[in-house]
Amino acid sequence: MVNSAVLTPVEGLSVTLADGVLSVTINRPDSLNSLTTPVLAGIAEAMERAAVDPRVKLVRLGGAGRAFSSGAGMSADDVSGRGPATDIIVEANRAVLAITAVPRPVVAVVQGPCAGVGVSLALACDLVLASDAAYFMLAFTKVGLMPDGGASALVAAAIGRTRAMRMALLAERLPATDALASGLISAVYPAAAFDEEVDRVVSGLLSGPAVAFAKTKEAINAATLTELEPALHREMQGQAKLLKAHDFIEGATAFQQRRTPNFTDR
Repeated sequence: MVNSAVLTPVEGLSVTLADGVLSVTINRPDSLNSLTTPVLAGIAEAMERAAVDPRVKLVRLGGAGRAFSSGAGMSADDVSGRGPATDIIVEANRAVLAITAVPRPVVAVVQGPCAGVGVSLALACDLVLASDAAYFMLAFTKVGLMPDGGASALVAAAIGRTRAMRMALLAERLPATDALASGLISAVYPAAAFDEEVDRVVSGLLSGPAVAFAKTKEAINAATLTELEPALHREMQGQAKLLKAHDFIEGATAFQQRRTPNFTDR
């Protein structure tokens, strides 16, 4: 059963259940909700429990403060204290698969920046509701890495190969209005009315046919996310190599020093 008292406490993550809505909130606003291995494991655990808890009618995934998530933490403390480099990818993959497996609607609430593996988490959800102040960005190549968390499949499934390649290779910010036009997200609302509009969508889902929703989600995911699990495997293999490479060390150092990286791997 989803209950904050029995979930493993995780610093930087808030999980509450009220009136059928499970709110899973990344709560690291000082770093724009950067993601750590424990936070991703906590998201996965919350989603896995939600899948078997009859009290949960809908899951709301969001971030505290002005961002959804800036992606995996890249501060010196985050990088040095991460443990085995692939642990964070393992938990990101687990979280993404758990989100897609919840037999209830899962809504991503994106009020601001959504970057890196944060994009993977958002796109794994069934609806992505964004403020017009939000943007989406696959920032991996800026530090010498490749997209992970299933982004290579989730983004391409939403907007096609050409646009996905541009997002991944150029690491450009995609404003929410452009993300909507490209088919990446579900809706965009004015920032001033965002909370009200999200509540309206959530209320409509709560009063809808739960079994029909579950079957619809299962059918659409089965039809469109056939490459998700193979993508997770490919990303893990590729990222494991990149995380040991000079370009990532240089990219992470340059990020911390706020300078342009000098990539030399060939």
